[in-house]
Amino acid sequence: MNPAELIKKNNPSWEFPDFKLEEFFIKKNRYAVCVFVINEGQKVQKQLTKMKRYVSAVDILVADGGSTDGSLESDFLKTVGVRALLTKTGPGKLSAQMRMAFAYAMNQGYDGVIVVDGNGKDDISAIPDFVKLLDEGYDHIQGSRFIKGGRAVNTPLERLIAVRVLHAPLLSIAARHRHTDTTNGFRAYSKKLLLDKDISVFRDVFKTYELHYHLAVESARAKRFKLIETPVTREYPKKGKTPTKISPIKGNAHVMGILLKATRRKYRR
Repeated sequence: MNPAELIKKNNPSWEFPDFKLEEFFIKKNRYAVCVFVINEGQKVQKQLTKMKRYVSAVDILVADGGSTDGSLESDFLKTVGVRALLTKTGPGKLSAQMRMAFAYAMNQGYDGVIVVDGNGKDDISAIPDFVKLLDEGYDHIQGSRFIKGGRAVNTPLERLIAVRVLHAPLLSIAARHRHTDTTNGFRAYSKKLLLDKDISVFRDVFKTYELHYHLAVESARAKRFKLIETPVTREYPKKGKTPTKISPIKGNAHVMGILLKATRRKYRR
């Protein structure tokens, strides 16, 4: 029986994509860092190399969407202390990768997860701050460039405007809770939040960018979870192509549609 089938057997109501699993080390810590990646080449390799310094505090799980660039070879992942590589073989994009990683992490008994993109934009030195806040009992921890101590470096102007003027205000209104950096994927979630039956993260409706938005809104509206923001740095390259999987027209239109659905609480169970 493959890993996905075993988890589904133990949790028949959970919906998440099939995946392949390579485990390199045993579970050592209360929390895991889930790195979401697909074809990030040297960027993810450099990021994972930097993350190695934190393996005494967190286990590193790489949630791959199906990379074909050779950046996630087993021998390399072992040298940088990655505990496990999950490779999605079923349908869906980012939210499907998230459900895959969350299902594995919860089945493994982690008390919470930190999530981060694998494209090298985020300053991973904030990982201990997320661990501290999880230890303090927070359930939804949002990394923010826009609070004291946070830094937004070389952020494209159109993205800066979209987050500050549109995205964060709309989600804040829907959540009845102030969020300042709602497109930032550097976050942490507690086991309590991920396993909550009303929040219900393990559903196939979450395919692309829905899950981050759903969690931001519903964790606040539920009133039984502790939310906080923590300062982080996100740095875009000074020159060249902006590292993103969202296309300028079709992709941004898709994100806007998801945002509007989330603000209208269309992803509630």
